[in-house]
Amino acid sequence: MYKLTGVTKNYQKGRTTVHALQGVDLVIEDGEWLTIQGPTGHGKTTLLQMLGGLDRPTSGIVDFDGQDLAQLREGQVTKVRANSIGFIFQTFNLIPTLSAEENVETALVPLHVSAAERRARSARALADVGLADRANHLPSELSGGQQQRVAIARALVKEPKVLLADEPTGNLDEGTRDEIIGLLENLWRERGLTLVLVTHDSGIARRSQRVAVMEHGKLSIRQDTRARGAASSVSRASAPASSVSGDATPLTG
Repeated sequence: MYKLTGVTKNYQKGRTTVHALQGVDLVIEDGEWLTIQGPTGHGKTTLLQMLGGLDRPTSGIVDFDGQDLAQLREGQVTKVRANSIGFIFQTFNLIPTLSAEENVETALVPLHVSAAERRARSARALADVGLADRANHLPSELSGGQQQRVAIARALVKEPKVLLADEPTGNLDEGTRDEIIGLLENLWRERGLTLVLVTHDSGIARRSQRVAVMEHGKLSIRQDTRARGAASSVSRASAPASSVSGDATPLTG
């Protein structure tokens, strides 16, 4: 899916050069859930922007399915984003004058999908996040949790390979936060998505397969449950049938 090699990002802030990313090396496998944590201003969102082709590195390689996003022309990167990458933001980024269904439809416009198919797919996407009865509501008529569900539907309606979420529960209360993360986890499992999520919430991070930490532009892996889960699966597969419990343990970390 992703292979980042020696990725750096520098930018000027007044007379100071900010080293937002410093030699980041990272591999993200198909179907993985990676959570990125770290202090504010230490490069988490910058890294997510690199993964989404929203920004280009100062140096290094951002390989996505065999294509270096850093070297593609802007039109090519736009096509990759439109077809393969879904985005979820802390502030929802819904268009206030459009209904929930129309907001979801906007993700399909760059794909040149017909109006009838856009409406049908948007309706299904809203139903998948539990908002079939809110399709005609404006964002101002929805709660914060409902607005984020619309944003999730918009991200998923084009059936992307990867979902990038930047603090998706940052503006939500605790109960709504749990609902949204539960929804994302279910969608990740059911659809085999690759999920990369930025959060300050350690409780959310512990649910993922891997947890990475960004500090001063450098990335380190703090938690990795994938090997443990694979070893458990092998052990269970080779055990006598009478010794294997019927209750599997989900790989949530």
